Amino acid sequence: MRIGPYQLANKVVCAPMAGVTDHTFRELCRRFGAALAVSEMLSSNPLVWQSEKSQNRMGHRQESGIRSVQIAGSDPEQMAAAARYNVEIGAHIIDINMGCPAKKVNKKLAGSALLQYPELVEQIIQAVVNAVDVPVTLKIRTGWDPDNRNGVQIARIAEDNGIQALAVHGRTKACMYKGEAEYDTIAAIKQQVSIPVMANGDITTPEKARFVLDYTGADAVMIGRAAQGRPWIFREVVHYLATGQKLAAPSVSEVQQILLEHVQGLHQLYGEHAGARIARKHVGWYLAEHDPQGVFRSEFNGIELALTQLDALNDYFHKLAAT
Repeated sequence: MRIGPYQLANKVVCAPMAGVTDHTFRELCRRFGAALAVSEMLSSNPLVWQSEKSQNRMGHRQESGIRSVQIAGSDPEQMAAAARYNVEIGAHIIDINMGCPAKKVNKKLAGSALLQYPELVEQIIQAVVNAVDVPVTLKIRTGWDPDNRNGVQIARIAEDNGIQALAVHGRTKACMYKGEAEYDTIAAIKQQVSIPVMANGDITTPEKARFVLDYTGADAVMIGRAAQGRPWIFREVVHYLATGQKLAAPSVSEVQQILLEHVQGLHQLYGEHAGARIARKHVGWYLAEHDPQGVFRSEFNGIELALTQLDALNDYFHKLAAT
């Protein structure tokens, strides 16, 4: 799969996830085989660009691999300015968010709320594509509710106005993350456009990735929530797609090594206080299988100090290995 001048190494992409796909997480996912790891969305509102949260999200030049930066908003001029700014600070690809179903995003008429307004969709795409000389991609849902799946219409608008790749989540805005993703709309979109299409939604195993690629005819799969606490899923999917064989699950000692590296990276990225707080949700995801009752996670969530977090994780894995 190719996006403009960028040839992806395989058919497996890490989805943008707000509050999750920060620099530390993206680097891990790429190391485990993700051909592309899209940044968490950045607001197109310039008034928030200097905030600590935005600054943490804007260190594009420190990143390895292809740097795809997602922007969100509803004003074409602001979106164009945000695209230009992010290219200036190192983005290789600009991705437009028209897929987020979160209320705080949709109430500003951004994210998947835009799917109700095809004319505005076209204006935003035109403004962003004309503003930068790098590839522009688009992430959408299948429509805004099950009775209004207009993904094919939006995909055609995207292709006609210069979008170079399209990611489609197999749910509507109204569905949020409930129920099961449907892939018929993604298959229909793939049949109607010639640009690369990435299928997203409920891709949780290597076998599911193979099924979705075959069913939809998509050029790649985009994995989101299944990578939370499990960045090695990219290694597993890439290997399975290439060989048809399943890799063994990582050992407890490898999980320990990955988790400690992830938590230390969060401490470095956000500072010890904020990093320790942000680490809690990631630790919960990593240890969901090993700590099903949540006993350790409850204890861990009470730890405020970064070094104490690392000591607690080492002690936990030492006890886990002993059993």
